[in-house]
Amino acid sequence: MQNRVVEITSDGAHISVSRGFLAVKINGEKAGQVAIDDMAALIIRGHGASLSVNICTRLSEANVPIVICGANQSPASVIWPVSGHFSQGLRMQAQAVSNKPLLKRLWAQLIKAKIGAQADVLETCNLDCDDLRAMALRVKSGDSENLEAQAARRYWPRLMGDDFKRDRDQDGVNAALNYGYTILRAATARSILAAGLHPSLSLQHQSRGDALRLADDLMELFRPWVDHKVRTLANELDSSEKFDLDQDRKAILVGVLTLDLQGPQGASPMQICMDGMAQSLAQVFLGERKALDLPGPPLPLMRTQSG
Repeated sequence: MQNRVVEITSDGAHISVSRGFLAVKINGEKAGQVAIDDMAALIIRGHGASLSVNICTRLSEANVPIVICGANQSPASVIWPVSGHFSQGLRMQAQAVSNKPLLKRLWAQLIKAKIGAQADVLETCNLDCDDLRAMALRVKSGDSENLEAQAARRYWPRLMGDDFKRDRDQDGVNAALNYGYTILRAATARSILAAGLHPSLSLQHQSRGDALRLADDLMELFRPWVDHKVRTLANELDSSEKFDLDQDRKAILVGVLTLDLQGPQGASPMQICMDGMAQSLAQVFLGERKALDLPGPPLPLMRTQSG
């Protein structure tokens, strides 16, 4: 099962592949290895890290994206597979010719689920969420009333405090959110590639030059659970303590991918839910189904925990 996000942070890291394993050496000393078949993504933050074309090829064959991050924890470059799925060409063609009404309907489904997840997070933290639940029910095709933005303006102050401002260029809590979203983005991209879809053919996001616009679309409904985890980490600090995105906190954020979410077939880890969602999107493009297969909130035990 592909569910491990491997992150390389050291400038002196050298990455190699041997007998189905990705191995990492730091200053000539072996630091660890992981089976490629277990990998969901490779994230490289150490700017002095080195890898070969052979590694890129081997990971591409396994539908594992390689994400190279900038200083703000956000992806600066992505190496993604262009083959490896038995029906990739057919699915990409169907994706490319999909019409606007369909894309708008799918986007509305995602935004409804995202606002619902934001309400679930607020409820988990014992915060008011009734207005967000009502907003989720009002989402129309293409989110024509921009309820996503309206919900965000209510959601962030409640979750993080009245003084909080979401800013991708800031450190502390914002850097932690950046990092968590990077994990989601890479994991979602892997699911998209495994489903035989093209990650730059989006439903809604239109950023120029972005190779992962579809990943930006599909990860939306999972963002609130990163938000919840970051809030929990921030609340563990003393009032005078600065939020430092250390290795332990990074590991906790990576662990969001293992959070069990509810679905029609029972609870499944988030990464599996991403896989199912991407597969259902391919089926929608092919005319085999009408709607995305989206997960619900985590298990009730999780929802009884306050943040």
